[in-house]
Amino acid sequence: MRKLVNDWLTDIGEESLFADGFDDAIIGLSYDPLADSYRVCYSIDKCYDCLVKDDEMSFDEAIEYFEYNVIGSYMGPKTPIFVI
Repeated sequence: MRKLVNDWLTDIGEESLFADGFDDAIIGLSYDPLADSYRVCYSIDKCYDCLVKDDEMSFDEAIEYFEYNVIGSYMGPKTPIFVI
């Protein structure tokens, strides 16, 4: 899905930020008219699954890690969106 999203962004001459390690959690793109930018959207539940599977965390550890290290990160108007 990351390649598909990246190819689409390239085709329209746009770029966005991706959350490293969560490619399997990408669910699509959103356009933010206030920032005039496209933002990659991720499923929070799928992000937890990535942490449990890839980083061998327990589900509770994955939630704690994600909420502390990922969801609160802001990297400008192209910051990814995390969907419940």
